[in-house]
Amino acid sequence: VGANQTRTYLPLIKNKNVGVIANQTSNINETHLVDSLISLNIEIIKIFSPEHGFRGEKDAGEKIKNDIDNKTGLQIISLYGENKKPTNKQLEDIDIIIFDIQDVGVRFYTYISTLHYVMEAAAENNIPIIVLDRPNPNGHYIDGPVLKESFNSFVGMHPVPIVYGMTIGEYAKMINGEKWIKEECDLTIIPIINYSRKMVYNLPVKPSPNLPNSRSVNLYPSLCLFEGTTISIGRGTKYPFQHYGAPYLKSNYTFIPKSNQGSKYPKYENKQCFGNDLRFQDNYLTSLNLKWLINSYNECPNKANFFNDFFDKLAGNDDLR
Repeated sequence: VGANQTRTYLPLIKNKNVGVIANQTSNINETHLVDSLISLNIEIIKIFSPEHGFRGEKDAGEKIKNDIDNKTGLQIISLYGENKKPTNKQLEDIDIIIFDIQDVGVRFYTYISTLHYVMEAAAENNIPIIVLDRPNPNGHYIDGPVLKESFNSFVGMHPVPIVYGMTIGEYAKMINGEKWIKEECDLTIIPIINYSRKMVYNLPVKPSPNLPNSRSVNLYPSLCLFEGTTISIGRGTKYPFQHYGAPYLKSNYTFIPKSNQGSKYPKYENKQCFGNDLRFQDNYLTSLNLKWLINSYNECPNKANFFNDFFDKLAGNDDLR
């Protein structure tokens, strides 16, 4: 991965004040990128963190405050909550930015929205960005509706399909090339060596609290649409994004969501949900599966309330609903 190719990018950051956009996935051989760069005498000035925080422990949607990293003493500036874009003041002492976050290749996974705002702020302040590229675990297919501009939000900023088949480095190039930001930013990609989209890539670190394994990452593009409905995708259980259910579905399979570290207030907390266990499917998905959504809708006794306002933001249109 890009982060491991220190010989390539160290000359670009030597003797410069560096800002790092990172979270728990920013690793080089099990050492955090920030710790590794500090050990190489790189002058890191600030850390910026996306949704779920620098150590990746916060709930989805939970507002994250600025903090200090206990290990390094560095200031951590949250880019999730009210401040999604680095301010001019936050960037004034930075010469160059490194972006190293593991993406999962899905439009409503907010790390690409953070990438957009960081690139925009960097361009406005004439600060170069280095993106350390990482594989896309859902890079083996492209599927889903393309976002319509009127449905733009932080869970969908660009006219791309739900599953877009690009690495985060390629996506950064597209943000520049399609002029989705007003000014083009000075962008360097440290590419992945010996990478093929046909490879199965098992993430060494879970990219967020409720994507604990490869199965959940593969099911995420299809199951996340349930977040805009009255169906639970298992937040508050041991198997988030690997099963789904609701009290009103008819099934022999059950689970009970409970408050936990990755989901403080799960849907249907402490209530029995009936549904479908997807942990032991034979094949990985190579397209979106809408059957689960359609079947659940058909079983819902109150169809008028099945969808909520969030569904159209996830879909990127109102056609799918």
